[in-house]
Amino acid sequence: MDGHGSMDLGGSRHFKDYVYPLEQQAATLWYHDHRMDFTGPQVWRGLAGFHIIRDDEEDTLPLPKGDKDVPLMICDRSFDEDGSFLYPSLDPSLQGKPGVEDDYMDGVLGDTILVNGAPWPVLEVSATKYRFRILNASNARRYELTLEPGNDAPFVQVGSDGGLLGAPILHRAIRIAQAERFDVVIDFSKYDVGTEVTLKNRMGEGKTASVMRFRVIRKEKDDSAVPRRLSDMKEFQELEESRARRTREFRFTRVGDNGRVMWGINGEPFDPDRMAAKPELGTTEVWHLRAAPAAHPIHLHLVHFKVLSRNGGKPLSTDAGWKDTVDLTSGEEARVLVRFDGYRGRYVFHCHNLEHEDMMMMANFETV
Repeated sequence: MDGHGSMDLGGSRHFKDYVYPLEQQAATLWYHDHRMDFTGPQVWRGLAGFHIIRDDEEDTLPLPKGDKDVPLMICDRSFDEDGSFLYPSLDPSLQGKPGVEDDYMDGVLGDTILVNGAPWPVLEVSATKYRFRILNASNARRYELTLEPGNDAPFVQVGSDGGLLGAPILHRAIRIAQAERFDVVIDFSKYDVGTEVTLKNRMGEGKTASVMRFRVIRKEKDDSAVPRRLSDMKEFQELEESRARRTREFRFTRVGDNGRVMWGINGEPFDPDRMAAKPELGTTEVWHLRAAPAAHPIHLHLVHFKVLSRNGGKPLSTDAGWKDTVDLTSGEEARVLVRFDGYRGRYVFHCHNLEHEDMMMMANFETV
């Protein structure tokens, strides 16, 4: 991946190329602004986008391609009368005091659902299979996605946060938290031409109960397919808990900070100079994650992990594959097996409810 920038200094132009290695498998990734204390309002204003990686393994699969491979960035927003974004910042200029009004401490929810920047859009489709790369880019809203009319399992999941699954998984509904991604195939040949299919949100009310519509407008030849085997997932299968170097526990809770109630990890608000963990490059660790008294989608930078268990039991079907975000409802806990095989350096992990993150629910780890 190359980055190219230019600068105008006194009438002359100077250029510099930035070259970064991109050594990972095909995956649906995304990027967003991460300015400390102001991530929520910055992302709310649109500083986010897809970063899709492709590779030879994925290209050889007969999955839907071209205009039938569609990214869907789902988020909620609120707007003022003049059409500007409405967000309850303590300082709307984003230059002074960070944070939101106390009523929004649990997270900011919008009343308008956007998909790729458009409110409740309609996508015309042929009666064929489509691949949708679904991202929840909301600050604080979760979705439970269903199709109406639907069938027993309208979503065929082929990929997760970190790339392809080993084999497809069928879902009747998909619960997706902030920052999670689900690559799914929907087969519109099961609908008659002229049918309108609505992507619904079971966790919404009123206008937020609908996300978008698909309008089946024509029949068309379809050579795509979802194979029984998607990826060999060799590294995933070989990653076993017995190889873990150590176990760490992280509790995501409310904390007090200078008389104000904030969010924190292990009883402490974020401190840029404090390292919560120093794993060694090339090692594996078990991280035991606990959430209270609210729901927290927990996101780790740089690394991918395998979900080992939830509340002492088996993971959910939506926990499958390489993950970088695991969603925990209030009182829930999960054990994840994390591999530190990227690069040495300092990184963060945090709750991806962006208001929680801005109110200090973040910590550092350093891969050494």
